[in-house]
Amino acid sequence: MELFWSSLALVLLLEGVGPLLFPNQWQKYLQRLSVESIASLRQIGAVLCAASLLIYMFLT
Repeated sequence: MELFWSSLALVLLLEGVGPLLFPNQWQKYLQRLSVESIASLRQIGAVLCAASLLIYMFLT
């Protein structure tokens, strides 16, 4: 369970770096992302999930 919380803390840290250091670019990115189609967003999510699973399998 400790690994879960450590991983979650790392993800939150990495997610917070963009808005903290580059708020204008982050806002533009979110605006561009909001006009993408649902299918495109799902495809991006699927690729990210698959990549994270492959990295996890490689590391363990």
